[in-house]
Amino acid sequence: MEVRVENGGSYEVGKSGWGKSLPVPSIQEIVRSDSQSEGPIISEYVADSLEIPVIDFSFLANGDEDEVQKLHLACKDWGFFHVINHGVKEQILEKIKAAVAAFFELPFQEKKKYAKAENETEGYGQNFVVSEHQKLDWSDMIYLLTLPSQNRNFKFWPLSLPGFKEASEEYSREMQKIAEELQANFSVLMGLKRDGLKRLQGGELKQGIRKNYYPICSRPDLVLGCSPHSDGTSFTLLLQDDDVPGLQIKHNEAWVPVKPIPNSLVVNIGDATEIQSNGMYKSIEHRAIINEKKPRISIATFMFPDDEQEIGPVETMIDDQNHPKLYRNIKYVDYVREMFSRKMEGKAHSTQFTKLHDK
Repeated sequence: MEVRVENGGSYEVGKSGWGKSLPVPSIQEIVRSDSQSEGPIISEYVADSLEIPVIDFSFLANGDEDEVQKLHLACKDWGFFHVINHGVKEQILEKIKAAVAAFFELPFQEKKKYAKAENETEGYGQNFVVSEHQKLDWSDMIYLLTLPSQNRNFKFWPLSLPGFKEASEEYSREMQKIAEELQANFSVLMGLKRDGLKRLQGGELKQGIRKNYYPICSRPDLVLGCSPHSDGTSFTLLLQDDDVPGLQIKHNEAWVPVKPIPNSLVVNIGDATEIQSNGMYKSIEHRAIINEKKPRISIATFMFPDDEQEIGPVETMIDDQNHPKLYRNIKYVDYVREMFSRKMEGKAHSTQFTKLHDK
């Protein structure tokens, strides 16, 4: 069940400044045509009994020291955690899910109007496609830059779809509020003031939202919805499908399914935070698997620094005796260009090329 890129092309930096990804066929359309071929079997060990930590956001926002310590351990030991009691109304979560479902239910020719070009990372299609010989993930997505608002490119927004723009903007604002509180807590955990990371990064984090659609597959053991990777973000907030699990994270060499908690968010540490924390908090490899009977939707909100901002270990996380500097400083846009030039292949695709040591 192998799907490959239709058109080849060489990698180059595109108009977005982040790089380029080749145009690909729609996985939804492939499912409809029942196109099948061979692929590798997914057979790695899955630790069903393990569960990622749960953070109560209401306690965190009120400065509860026990919850802050739980956050520290979750970031250090797991790199992933659920966030509950985050204050986002259920109605807002349902509206964005409905808007995303409505987009992917549009006819293919309508969705194609918002397709990303070879020199774009925004739009409908897939990213990290760098070779015509590359096997594709079993998913379609639409990625939109959402904040600051002047970064929005409405040619990629399905503005004619009722409620899509309003639901996306409302959801974006709510995610930004949560992200600001999380960033303030990460800042304190790294020995800075609450606004320390914000100041180091030259202001508020930027935001992009990727809406994912994972079609059914008659042989889910032969494909992946999303290849193993870590996120090149500061951190990511994920709204899962409450009914269809699919996210798995790498923990102690096993894959751990992230069981959905209704109306919760899943947060994971990104590469930029791993670098800033000098390796204290790890960006963890994760993947998405496919369901045989039900399609799955997820909504990932990526929080990241300004392109021109230099990222590197913060001084408070460096101790020449016990915790020497592990990563070199790098301009964020250069980091992302390097990231987009590679297929998603686990951690080798992320922070490894910024390391000063092999440890």
